[in-house]
Amino acid sequence: MSGALQTEFPFTLPQGFADEDGTLQREGTMRLATAADEILPLKDPRVKANPSYLTVILLSRVVVSLGTLDEVTPHTVENLFVSDIAYLQALYERVNSRGADTLDTVCPGCGESFSVEVGDAAVTAHTHGGADAPADAPDDAPSVSTIADDADAHTDGGEGGNEHEGGVPWD
Repeated sequence: MSGALQTEFPFTLPQGFADEDGTLQREGTMRLATAADEILPLKDPRVKANPSYLTVILLSRVVVSLGTLDEVTPHTVENLFVSDIAYLQALYERVNSRGADTLDTVCPGCGESFSVEVGDAAVTAHTHGGADAPADAPDDAPSVSTIADDADAHTDGGEGGNEHEGGVPWD
């Protein structure tokens, strides 16, 4: 990866937003937040009346695109499903605290900690083999699925190795 700062992050909502024509909008882009994104909404009378509304205003400022919508407004965010709001809040936290859409994880087989990039498309298997594999796991048995794109493979060594083929192990 080059030294360039990534400021926008694509996402796919779990449920999606149904626009006025009934078209489901799921694909979007979130940008990194600025200080103004977090400070200016505090002056909004809706936030002063209901501090929980801060999430709505903040997300409407940083979600720069959603499907074919012309703009993402507070009204748009108000009408998202709760699971989509939770997804966007988690994405906001990851990209603004880390500067990347990554999660920390630990290999359950070898205990090594590593970070993986979260993505929407790929599902790969985590397999264990060799001396440190769980006793009841066949050498070639996929034990865990993941939702990561483009993460570097992790190999623990040993015969057959423990391969993190781009993913976050599910527990």
